[in-house]
Amino acid sequence: KKSFLSSLLAFLFLCYIIVTMVKIIAHELRNKSKAELLAQLKDLKSELATLRVAQVTGGAANKISKIKVVRKGIARVLTVYRQTERSAVKSKIAADSKDKTGKARLPLDLR
Repeated sequence: KKSFLSSLLAFLFLCYIIVTMVKIIAHELRNKSKAELLAQLKDLKSELATLRVAQVTGGAANKISKIKVVRKGIARVLTVYRQTERSAVKSKIAADSKDKTGKARLPLDLR
């Protein structure tokens, strides 16, 4: 009976830790500037490095479970960064093609 209660308590604690982790939301990232996105990316990568060190050294379960959240956060930041870069290039190319000052063709990765 005691082991069941202790395992239930441990499970609930892990669920609480996972729920309270800050999840990065893409629509909030789209309002940030390029410098802010790169700063957040740097912070997330350093946090991931510390979590991986904790994983190797046998850290707590909450740190090990946070690795997935941080990796997905890095992916979200990189995705939003790439989308903003692509939209800026597309708008520049569209403006150049209207003025006939630049190439009218899109690069292969922007088609």
